[in-house]
Amino acid sequence: MPFSHLTHLSCTKCGKTYDPAALLNVCKEPGCGGSLFAEYDLPRLSREDTASRDRTIWRWHELMPARTPEDIITLGEGGTPLLHARRLGARLSLPDVWIKEEAGNPTGSFKARGLGAAVTMAKALGAKAIALPTAGNAGGAAAAYAAKAGLPCHVFMPRDTPKVFRLECEAYGAKVTLVDGLIDDCGRIVAQRKEAEGWFDVSTLKEPYRVEGKKTMGYELAEQFGWTLPDVIVYPTGGGTGLIGMWKAFDEMERLGWIGSKRPRMISVQAEGCAPIPKAFAEGKDVSVRFENAHTYASGLRVPKAYADYLVLKILRESKGEAVTISDDEMRRGVNELASSEGLYAAPEGGAAWEAVKKLLAAQKLQRTERVVVFDTGTGYKYID
Repeated sequence: MPFSHLTHLSCTKCGKTYDPAALLNVCKEPGCGGSLFAEYDLPRLSREDTASRDRTIWRWHELMPARTPEDIITLGEGGTPLLHARRLGARLSLPDVWIKEEAGNPTGSFKARGLGAAVTMAKALGAKAIALPTAGNAGGAAAAYAAKAGLPCHVFMPRDTPKVFRLECEAYGAKVTLVDGLIDDCGRIVAQRKEAEGWFDVSTLKEPYRVEGKKTMGYELAEQFGWTLPDVIVYPTGGGTGLIGMWKAFDEMERLGWIGSKRPRMISVQAEGCAPIPKAFAEGKDVSVRFENAHTYASGLRVPKAYADYLVLKILRESKGEAVTISDDEMRRGVNELASSEGLYAAPEGGAAWEAVKKLLAAQKLQRTERVVVFDTGTGYKYID
């Protein structure tokens, strides 16, 4: 059996297919530019076949893009715990609420999953250097995996990003450029310079493989719940790669016969000061409009317009989900509650996700008997000034 069953890449907008042996960013069709998905000839693989493998994102290697074990650049990412939040759940009479705790990943966040896969494939397909914009954690993860791979890494981040993120990137050997602006301004610089500089752009959903790393959160959730899915997933959303990736994983697992057709309601959580997805969702739009004057202390949520917003909005509607906004003060309260009641010092994005649960309950959009998973996407230690 091949190590990977990757067959081709397909555009999520126009459907055009591409050879996965090529180092590609987005669809090349005129006027398209859609994000590319990795597609697989799904093998005859049982759940038991993967059970004894190392608990990293690569344990499902048949459904991942690396062609050989030797190609994999890993720091042990994945295999994070799913924790029953009994004390917080009891306060809300919500007995079946769980936290997917991603802070234990290398570099302290879920970004390790996506960048581990992206750097693996960039290196394998011949990239000589990588570049990306970052709101914080993605830059650190990219720099760490690039260091492991021996690739130069160029990181562009807003000047007001917490200092620890810059120091982290520089410690891993990355070249950091501070930009007067937001993450999309940083992204424009990467796009303008990448051809001349010889960089491969690993921006969110502007290459095919970060989503493959992130989809493993969906595989892990299903396995941790005995190959069933929760009723609701509450997910803090910047670029939306994890939400999109999990939805892709659910489809793959159903086609493998590992799970049934039931899907969770997907809840996208954004900051009140940067809420393009909730605004577009409420207005019934298929794409968002850039959110002007974006501001929030949750760096990972300060994304004025996600590149693949059309996929996020489609998933929210297909799943009969919701899009929720949370204020910075509410996030801080959520961080404190997760720490003092569950022993988890969450990033503000995780605090936002917990506060969203309370808002959904208050609005009667969540039943107290439902199984709910809240994502804490990273550690709170990076937000200490």
